[in-house]
Amino acid sequence: MPPTPAPPAGGPTPRPGWVAWLGRLELAIGSVALLLIFASVLVQALQRYSPWGGLSFTGELARFSLVWLTFSAVGVLLTRDEHITLQLVDSVRNDRVRTAVHVFALLVVAAVGVGGFAEAANLVQTQRRLSSPAMDMPMSWLFVIPALGFASLTVRALVGAFQVARHGAPGTTLGAAVGGEEGAVR
Repeated sequence: MPPTPAPPAGGPTPRPGWVAWLGRLELAIGSVALLLIFASVLVQALQRYSPWGGLSFTGELARFSLVWLTFSAVGVLLTRDEHITLQLVDSVRNDRVRTAVHVFALLVVAAVGVGGFAEAANLVQTQRRLSSPAMDMPMSWLFVIPALGFASLTVRALVGAFQVARHGAPGTTLGAAVGGEEGAVR
């Protein structure tokens, strides 16, 4: 295994290639879900003005795709630091306080990810007997992508907390840690 290069001064910490690959996979799933939403809504609009009967599964598919879109991209947003945040602490001048708050926030996100994964995994196991009304899809399938999204969120939050604790919060003199996938080792 080749040695990992040192992080560039003031830049994002290099990430293993699997992080970038996983991010691309998650974004691909989200992109497919977005296309399914668009196609389903377009079919619904067209069938209003057509003489042929409606396709009842399009509304259900659009709703399910929205769930898949939301939870497939959650880990990528955390890694790229593009998630919704309150940047109240970023103006604090003490690097150690800012780093401690970032680590605490990432640990809270990891705890939420563990809870979300546990519930989604429970729903995958318990909803096997139920199926969706229009598509006749087993309802357990609906919760597989959210379970994977929460697992990704948890792992990325824990790795981010470790990196922030080790290198400092983004924007500190200690270094940058969760700066995005641009610094990925390829």
